[in-house]
Amino acid sequence: MFESLGHLIARRKKSVLSIFILVTIVAGAVGSQVFNRFDSGGYSDPNSDSSKVWEYLDDTFKVKDPAIVLVVDAKKTSVDDPTVVEAAQKLESEVRREASAENVLSYWSAGRVPSLKSKDGNAAFIFVYLKSIDFTEIDRLGGYYQEKYDGAYGDLDVYASGGAVFANAINGRIQDDLKISEVISIPLTFLLLILVFGAMAASAMPLVVGITAIVGTFFALYLMTLITDVSVFALNLTTGLGLGLGIDYALLIVNRFREELAKGFDNETAIVNTLRTAGKTVFYSGLTVVLTLVALTFFPQNFLKSMGYAGGVVVALAVVGALVPLPAILAIIGKKVDKGVVRKSGIAPKDDGRWSQLARFVMRRPAAVVVGSLMILSILIAPIADVKFSQVDSRVLPKADRAYISSQFIANEFPGQESNPIEIIFPNGAKQTAQIAMYAEDLKSISGIVRVGDPQVLGESARLVAIHSMPPRTPEAEELIQTLRDLNAPEGTLIGGVAADYADTQGAISRTLPYVGLWIMTAVLLLLFSFTGSILLPIKAVLLNFASLAATMGVLTWIFINGKLTFIVGDFTSTGALDTSTMVLVAIVAFGLSMDYEVFLLSRIKEEHDAGKSNVDAVAYGLQKSARIITAAAFILAVVFAAFVISGVTSIKMMGFGVAFAILLDATLIRAFLVPALMRLFGEWNWWAPQALKRFQINH
Repeated sequence: MFESLGHLIARRKKSVLSIFILVTIVAGAVGSQVFNRFDSGGYSDPNSDSSKVWEYLDDTFKVKDPAIVLVVDAKKTSVDDPTVVEAAQKLESEVRREASAENVLSYWSAGRVPSLKSKDGNAAFIFVYLKSIDFTEIDRLGGYYQEKYDGAYGDLDVYASGGAVFANAINGRIQDDLKISEVISIPLTFLLLILVFGAMAASAMPLVVGITAIVGTFFALYLMTLITDVSVFALNLTTGLGLGLGIDYALLIVNRFREELAKGFDNETAIVNTLRTAGKTVFYSGLTVVLTLVALTFFPQNFLKSMGYAGGVVVALAVVGALVPLPAILAIIGKKVDKGVVRKSGIAPKDDGRWSQLARFVMRRPAAVVVGSLMILSILIAPIADVKFSQVDSRVLPKADRAYISSQFIANEFPGQESNPIEIIFPNGAKQTAQIAMYAEDLKSISGIVRVGDPQVLGESARLVAIHSMPPRTPEAEELIQTLRDLNAPEGTLIGGVAADYADTQGAISRTLPYVGLWIMTAVLLLLFSFTGSILLPIKAVLLNFASLAATMGVLTWIFINGKLTFIVGDFTSTGALDTSTMVLVAIVAFGLSMDYEVFLLSRIKEEHDAGKSNVDAVAYGLQKSARIITAAAFILAVVFAAFVISGVTSIKMMGFGVAFAILLDATLIRAFLVPALMRLFGEWNWWAPQALKRFQINH
C-alpha cells in the first residue's frame, strides 16, 4: 500500500500538491469562523440526577439560574441605610432596562430577605436573569455586564460575577493566551528545527504539516459546532497536538528521505522507500495516538468528548499531511531539501554516534540502569500520596482578574451560596407533602446547610431549595451532597444544583475510567503486537507508560498542591487539588504521545533486527537512527505545550506543564535508558511470540 502511494505521489507530485493547497485554503476560510462558536462549559454528566433537576427547573418550574450576579457593596454602611437603598434601587432599575434582561431580583426588591445580604450587612445581591439561552450570546453578555457595571457606582462598589461573567473571563483569557503561545512556540520551534535538520529548506517543511493540520481541524470543528457543542479548550489541544505531531511525523519522513538520497537513490525511489519504511511507521504511530485519544469520547462530559474529537482529527490530519503533501514537496525539490545549510552534522548524522554509544553503555550495565531509573521514578511518584481532585471554578483565574475578585468577595462576605443553591426535586411531590416536610427538617440539621426554603408544589412535582456554605466544586461539597443523598428521602427524590453537578461529574469520571483504561490497553497491546510481532514489548511499553504517568502526576501534585517550585509555572491560585478533567486529559494525551515515540523507536530497532543484526546491535543502531529524531520531536512538542504554561487559566497551565513534562521524561529516562536496558536483559525474548500468532504481525 505504502509503496503504491509513494509511486503515485512521486509521479503526480504537482497535482497532489495543488489539490492539497486548494483544500487547505478552503478549509482555512471556513474554519476561521469557528472561534466564536465554542462552549466554555461541558463539564456536566447529561445523564445524571443533577441534569434531570435542571430539566425539571426549566420545563416545569420555569426557573433559571441568574447568569449575572451583581453584588452591591456599601462598604462601612448598612444596605438598609436610606441612601444606600436609593442608590441600589436606581442601579437595579438601570439593569432592569437592559434589553437582554428577562428579570431582575435583588435584596431590596425581594423583601429584604436576610440571606441575600452579607454577614456584616454592608453588601447585598442583585440577580440578573437573561432572555437568551444561546451560550455564545450569554458569554458575550457576561463581558458586557462586567464592563458596564463592575467597579464604582457613586459611593457604592459593584462586583460582577455569575456563570456568564466567569465564562467570558475564561474564554477571553484562553483565546488571548493561545495567541501569545503561538507567537512564542512557532518561531522557537523553527529555530529548533534548523538545529535538528541543519538546513533552512528542510526545517520549514514540518511547520507546513503542523499548521495545515491545525487549519484542517478548525474546519472539522466548525462542522461539529453545527450539530453539537464543542469546548473552547479544544483550541489549545488542537494547536498543541497539531503543531507538535505534525512536526514529529514530518521529522521522521524528511529524515528518512535524506537517508535514501544519501544512498544514491533517485527522487522517486527515495520517496517510495521513505513511505515504505518511515511512512508505515507514521501511519501506525498516528493510529496508536488516535485510538488512545478516542477514549476521551467515552466520558459523558462534553469537555472531554470535544478533546477526543479535536485530538483524533488533528492527529489524523497530521498523518495525512506527512504522507501525502509532504512527500509531494520532497519529490519536487529532491536534493534541494538540504538547501540553506547551517549545520552539516544535521544533514549527515553518523551511523555510530553518541546515541549508539549511550545505548551500548546502558546495555553493558542493564541491571544497574534499571534499578537507578526505577528509583528516580519512585521519587517523582512519591508526592502522589497527597493528590486530591476537584473541578474548574473561578479560582483557575489569576488573582488580579475582576471575575476572580468578585467570586472571592462573595465567598468571604456571604454566609451561603445563594447563587448556587442545592435544588431538590420531588417528581411525585404533590402526594408526598408530609414526607417532604420531614425531609426538610432533617436537612436543617446537616452541617454545611445554612438555610432551607419552603417547599414549592407545581402540578405533580415539588421543589425544595437548600443553601449551603461551601464552594460548590470542591471535595467538601461532594461529601455534603453524598450526605444528603444518604438521608431517608421521599421516593424518586432528585438532588441537583452546582454542588450536585460536581459530585455527579466526579462519579461519572470514576465509573468511566476502568472502561477507558481497558480500551487503551487493549488497543495499544494489539496494535504494538501486530507491529512488532512480540508479546513482551507491548506489555513493557504499557507498564513503562503507566510509570511515567504516575511520575507526572506526582510532580503536578508537588507543584500545584504542595506549592513546591511554583516559579517553574508562574503565578497561579492554588485550589489544593488538581482539576479532574484536566488530569484525565493529560494522562490520555501523554500516554498516546509516549506510544507514538515507542513506535518510532521499535520500528527502527525491528527493521535492523530483521536485517540480521543481533539484539544488542539492533538496539544500538536503531537508537542511533531514531533517538535523535525522537528527542528532537519530543523537545519541540514539549516546547509547544510548555508555551501554555504562560496561560492565566490554571487548568490550561496544568495541562501544558503536565504534557510537556511527561513527554520529556519519556524521551529521556524511559527511551534513552530504561528501554535499551530492559531490551538487553530480555535478549532475544524481546521478539518472541507463539507461532500461531505470528500470522497477525505486519510484515516490514
